[in-house]
Amino acid sequence: MPWITLTIAGLFEVVWAYFMKQSAGFSKPVPTTITIVAMIISFELLSESMKTLPLGTAYMVWTGIGAIGAFIVGIVFLGEHLTAFRLLAAGLIVTGLVMMKLSSTH
Repeated sequence: MPWITLTIAGLFEVVWAYFMKQSAGFSKPVPTTITIVAMIISFELLSESMKTLPLGTAYMVWTGIGAIGAFIVGIVFLGEHLTAFRLLAAGLIVTGLVMMKLSSTH
C-alpha cells in the first residue's frame, strides 16, 4: 500500500507542477488554487508513505515521478522540445527509480 500511496503522491506532484506553470506566477486564481490543493494532497500522501518506506527511497521516487511526469506533460501539452539529451536524462532518472525500487526491502 505505501508504494501505491507514493505513486499517487508523485502524480499529484505532476498536477501541481503543471498548474503552477499555468498560474503565471500565482497571478491566476484558479490554477493557483489547484496548485496549492494538489501540493497539499501530494505532501500528505508522501508523508503517509514515509511511515513505512525509507526516507531516501520515498523522496527519490516521489521526485522522480514528478520529474518524469512534468517532462512528459511539458512535451505533450506545452510543446516543449524533445531532444536526445533530454530523453537520455529522463531515461537515467527512470533507471535510478527502478534501481531504488529494486533495492528497497519494502
